[in-house]
Amino acid sequence: MKAHNSMVGFFTGMACLALSGAAFAQESGLYDPSIKHMPKDGIVKFYGAGGPHTAFKKVANVWEKKTGKRVEIIAGPERKWSAKAQADADILWGTSEQSMTAFLETYKTFSSDQVEPIYIRPTIIAVKSGNPKNIKRFEDLLKDGVKIVVTEGAGVSNTSGTGTWEDVAGRLGRLEDIRAFRRNIVAFGKGSGASLKAFKELGADAWITWPDWPVTYADTLEEVPLPRDRQIWRDVNVALSPDADPEAKQFLDFLVTPEAQALMKTEGWIR
Repeated sequence: MKAHNSMVGFFTGMACLALSGAAFAQESGLYDPSIKHMPKDGIVKFYGAGGPHTAFKKVANVWEKKTGKRVEIIAGPERKWSAKAQADADILWGTSEQSMTAFLETYKTFSSDQVEPIYIRPTIIAVKSGNPKNIKRFEDLLKDGVKIVVTEGAGVSNTSGTGTWEDVAGRLGRLEDIRAFRRNIVAFGKGSGASLKAFKELGADAWITWPDWPVTYADTLEEVPLPRDRQIWRDVNVALSPDADPEAKQFLDFLVTPEAQALMKTEGWIR
């Protein structure tokens, strides 16, 4: 009887987990079961959050010249492209593992066993161009009067920045580092684009982010590297639809070639 009850409990629990995942996708307002996924149209459609898209575009430009094939890179907040991606995405990219896991709740054609991490990058400190506060190390962020922006999904936005500031601040196991850092946070941006906007509008001094942002916005930002014992690394990963255009696989193969790696490295992405 006990064994029977245990098995009933196990299967009930598994059913609840499955339902909770489905509920998450429904509650997000993004998943639309009426959309049929039909990506084969002769164009490689590549979707994901902003950040890696600028490096991907450099690679895509070279591949298009080599092959004569088209790649469309669609980036930004997920809500802006979700319906279209559910219809025609050949490839999704996730800006972290947790980001891709969240995507898989909405894009049902894709599955976890299709996900492949392809590049990685570390957290950095972005400061104003010219670094007027002379921020050189993590400890400078703990000083009175320093205004910090962090990126945080807050349970409503799918962003690679979620949790990274806490990981950086708590890396050495010192609670006081987290407390002091948190006192200086002036904005929790729901996505990197929102964080950049807050950084500008609030005249912030520092932003915990990724190397590609100071490269892309060199007129506004410059990078201050974090030491190895403070760095947090996140990958960018891709998932290829089983119904994708055949050219999509060819593009993904090119995306990790030495030629592509050199282009990706210009924005902080390494293998």
